[in-house]
Amino acid sequence: RSVLPSENHLLLINSVEMAQGDAAKTEKKDAEKTAKEIEKKKKEEKKKEEEMSPEDLELKEKLGLLVERAKDTDSAVAKAALETMRDEIRTATSSMTSVPKPLKFLRPHYDDMKTFFESMMDSDHKALFSDVLSVLAMTMAGSDARESLKFKLKGSKGGMETWGFEYVKNLAGEIGKEWDHRIEAGQGTDDLKALVEEIVPFNIKHNSEPEACDLLMEVELLPDILEYVNENNYNRVALYLLNCANYVPEPEDSVVFNTVYQIYLKVNRYPEALRIAIRLNSDKLAQEIFDMCTDEEVKLQLCYMLARHGTLTISTEEEKYLSIIGNTQLSEHFLSLARDLDVFDAKTPEDIYKSHLTESRAGTAAVDSARANLASTFVNAFVNAGFGHDTLMTGPESKWIHKNKEHGMMSAAASLGLILLWDVDSGLSQIDKFTYSDNDFIRSGAALAVGIVSANVRSECDPALALLSEKLDSDKSVIMRIGASLGLGLAYAGTKREDILELLTPIIADPGTPIELFSLAALALGFVFVGSGKADIAETIYTGMLERDAKVIEDSMARFACLGLGLLYLNLQEAADVMMEALKAIPGQVGQYCLFTVETCAYAASGNVMKIQKMLGVCAEHLEENNSHQAVAALGIALISMGEEIGAEMSARSFEHMLQYGEVNLRRVVPLAIGLLHISNPKPTVIDMLSKLSHDGDPEVAQGAIMALGLVSAGTNNSRVALLLRQLSTYYGKDTHFTIFVVRIAQGLLHMGKGLMTLSLQYSDRLLSSPASLAGILAVLHACLDFKGTLLGKFHYLLYLLAPAMQPRMLVTLDKDLKPLPVSVRVGQAVDVVGQAGRPKTITGFATHSTPVLLAYEQRAELATDQYIPLTSILEGFVILKENPNYKPEASKTPKKKDDGIHSIEDEELKKLAMKARNVRPDQRMYDK
Repeated sequence: RSVLPSENHLLLINSVEMAQGDAAKTEKKDAEKTAKEIEKKKKEEKKKEEEMSPEDLELKEKLGLLVERAKDTDSAVAKAALETMRDEIRTATSSMTSVPKPLKFLRPHYDDMKTFFESMMDSDHKALFSDVLSVLAMTMAGSDARESLKFKLKGSKGGMETWGFEYVKNLAGEIGKEWDHRIEAGQGTDDLKALVEEIVPFNIKHNSEPEACDLLMEVELLPDILEYVNENNYNRVALYLLNCANYVPEPEDSVVFNTVYQIYLKVNRYPEALRIAIRLNSDKLAQEIFDMCTDEEVKLQLCYMLARHGTLTISTEEEKYLSIIGNTQLSEHFLSLARDLDVFDAKTPEDIYKSHLTESRAGTAAVDSARANLASTFVNAFVNAGFGHDTLMTGPESKWIHKNKEHGMMSAAASLGLILLWDVDSGLSQIDKFTYSDNDFIRSGAALAVGIVSANVRSECDPALALLSEKLDSDKSVIMRIGASLGLGLAYAGTKREDILELLTPIIADPGTPIELFSLAALALGFVFVGSGKADIAETIYTGMLERDAKVIEDSMARFACLGLGLLYLNLQEAADVMMEALKAIPGQVGQYCLFTVETCAYAASGNVMKIQKMLGVCAEHLEENNSHQAVAALGIALISMGEEIGAEMSARSFEHMLQYGEVNLRRVVPLAIGLLHISNPKPTVIDMLSKLSHDGDPEVAQGAIMALGLVSAGTNNSRVALLLRQLSTYYGKDTHFTIFVVRIAQGLLHMGKGLMTLSLQYSDRLLSSPASLAGILAVLHACLDFKGTLLGKFHYLLYLLAPAMQPRMLVTLDKDLKPLPVSVRVGQAVDVVGQAGRPKTITGFATHSTPVLLAYEQRAELATDQYIPLTSILEGFVILKENPNYKPEASKTPKKKDDGIHSIEDEELKKLAMKARNVRPDQRMYDK
C-alpha cells in the first residue's frame, strides 16, 4: 500500500469509476423510460375509454359488476352472475380479426377471478365458474400454460356447442400438448380421452373431419374415427388421412393406411379398399377383400385393378377372373384404342427423325452404318410397341436383322418382342422362326423377345417358361443363357415364382459363371422376386459376390448384381438392415455401391427425410476416385423422394446445387435423377434444365441429360422435346462419343407406342406405384451410370428392360359384359381438394371427350353425366360402369325455330323472292340491294 500507484493503475481506476457512472446513468434513463411508457399506456387506456361508445361503457361496467357478484358469498347471486356472464360471452359478435368485446373487457379481471377460484369451496356453481375461466383463458393465458384445458377438466362435462368452434379448436391444441407431457411423465390420460370423445363428434357434426383426425392422431387413437364415419363423410375422412400418411413416420403410417382400409370396408367400397391393400403390398388384405365382395361386377373391377399392379396374387379358380388378372385382353383393347385414334398404321424411324427438317451439315450423306441401324432398331421397336406390325421386322421378306452385327442382331431379334408386346398368342408364333437360327445372337434375341412379349401378361400354360427353361443349360453359350435369363425375368416380373428360382439359382451359385451372366441372372431374380425380401436369394447373390476375385467383381457389369439384390428389398425399409450390415464385408468399391443400392431401394418412394439427408451427406464428399457409390446415392435421393410432391421439389433444388458445386461424377448422375423424378411428366422447367445440360462439355453429362429427356417425355409426343431432340441430332451429327445414338433412343422413347403409352411409375391418382415398373426403370438408369460400358458397348439390349414399365395411358369404360361402352367424360388438370369444404371440383380446364381417352400424368377424368355409375372412384385404365337407376335424361333445350310465314305463301315466285330476302344481310337491305 505504501507503494505509489503507477500511471496505468490510475488510468484503470478512472475508467472503472467512469463505467460505473455510465451504468448508473443508463439505469436511471431506463427507469424514466419505463415510467413514461406506463404513463403513456394509462393515458391511451383513458383515451380509449373516453372514445368508447355509451353501449361499450355500459357493457364494461356491467361485466365489472358481474365479476364482483360472481365472488359473492350468496351462491344464488354468484350463480346468476355467472350465467349472465356466460350468456354475454356466448352471444357476443365480432369480426374475424378482433376479439369479442366481453373477452376484451374481462381481461383485467382474469387474474382476480383465477385467485378467487382457487380459494372457492366446492359448490353448485364452481363448475360453471371453471367453464367461464376456461373460455377466458383461451385469449388471456400464456402460450404454454394450458389453463383453458385445466379449467375445462375442473368444469362441467359436455356443453361443447355452448362456446363455439374456436374454443373447441383451442382446446384440441392444448389436449395434444398435455397428452405428450403426460405420456413422457408416465401419468394417466383417462380424463383427456373423455374430452376427446366429446370433441370428435362435435367436429364431425360440423364438417370439420380434418380437425377430428388431427386430434385423434395426436392422442394415438386414430382407429376410433371408425365409429363416426358414414356414407356421407367417409370420402373426406379417407382422402385427408391418405394425404397425411405421406408425412407420418414409420411405422405409424401403416396405422393410418389400415384405418383408411377399415373405413372403406365399413361402407362397402371394395375397389377403394383394394387400393389401400395394394399400397400396403399385402396379399392377405387383397384376398380378404376379394372373398368379402359378393357383387359380380365389382369383383371384375377388382381383377382389373390387380392386373394393373401386377405383383399381388390372389387365389381363385374361376377362369374369367384369372384371364382379367392375367391381362390377356390388354393387347385387344390397346389396338382398339389405336384404331379409334387413327394411329394404327406403322411408323418408320425416318417418320420420327424427320431428317428433312434438320439442317444437314455439308458432306453428311446417309451412311448405312451398323450403329445407325442399331439405333433405328430401337426407335422402330419403341414407336411401334404393342401394335403388332412395323416396316422393318414383321414383313415376310424382312432382312433387317442381318443389317446388324453380333449383339446388334440380338437387339434386332428382341425388338420383335416389343413390337408384339402383350399379344402372346400370335407374338410367339412370329418369334418362333428366329429360335431355330444358326446364329447364337439371333437365338438369344429370340429368347429375350419371348420374355418381352409376355411382360405384364400371365397365362395358365406358361409358354415363356416352357420355351426358355432349356436354354439355361450350362452347355449353351453365355449369350444364349443371358437372353434366356433376362427373358424369364421380364416375363415373370413380380410373380415370385419358385420354379424360376430353381432355374436361375444354379447360374448364380456357380463360381465359374462369367460376371456378366452372373450379374444379369441376379438381376432377373430381382425382377421376379421384387420386394419379397427373400433371404435365400439374397444370400446366394451375396455369396456369389464374395467368392469372386476382387478384379472380376469390380467389372462394370457387377452393378446389376447389386441392383438385383436391392430389388429384393424394394420398399421393405428396416427389413434390409441385416443385409446392409453384411454387405460391409464385401471389399472395394463394389461393396459400397451394393450397400447404397440396397439402402436406397429399401426406402424407395418413402419420402424418408433422414435417409435423404444421409445421401446428401455422401454426395457432399469430394472424392477424386473410388466414388461410384456417390452416383447411387444421388440417384437414391430421387428414388426416396419421388413418393410425394413436396419432397420431390426439394430434392430437385438439391440437384441444382450439385450441378454447381459437385464433382464431375455427380454432375453425370444429376440429369438421370431428375429424369427419375419426372418420368412421363414433361414439365417445362425440367425440360429447360435438361436442355441446357444436353449441350454440356462433358459427353457423359450430355448423354445423361438426353436420356433423361427421353424418359421425362416418354410416350407423350411432346412437340417441344421433339424439336430439341431434332436439333441435338444435328448438333451431335459427327460426335465421336456416339451421343447421336442416345439422341435416337430418346426420340424413340418420346414417341413410344405412338403416344399411347407411358412409363409413369405412379397411377391410381398417384397413390400407387408398380414395383415391376420401378425395377425396369432402375435397371436402365443403373446401366446409364456407365454409358460406355453398357448401352454404348455391347449391352444395349438392356434398354428392353423398360418393357414391364410400359403401360397404356388410356381410360376404357366397359359395360357389365366387359364390352367397350363409349360415354362422355371430362378430362382436365387434377385439383387437390383435400380438406376443402363442400364438394369442390376435382378437375379444372377440362375438355369433354368420348371414351376411350388418353390421360396425361397430372390429368384426371370424371363422367360428364349421371347416366352411369363407375364401380371405382378413380377413372383410370379399365373402369366398369353400371346404369344409374335414378337417372332422368334432361329435356332438350334447343329453341324452336320461329315461323316466319314464308312456307304459307302459295305463289312460287313470291316464295322464292321472300326466301331470298330473308337471307340478305341487314347492311345490304339498307342500300336497297
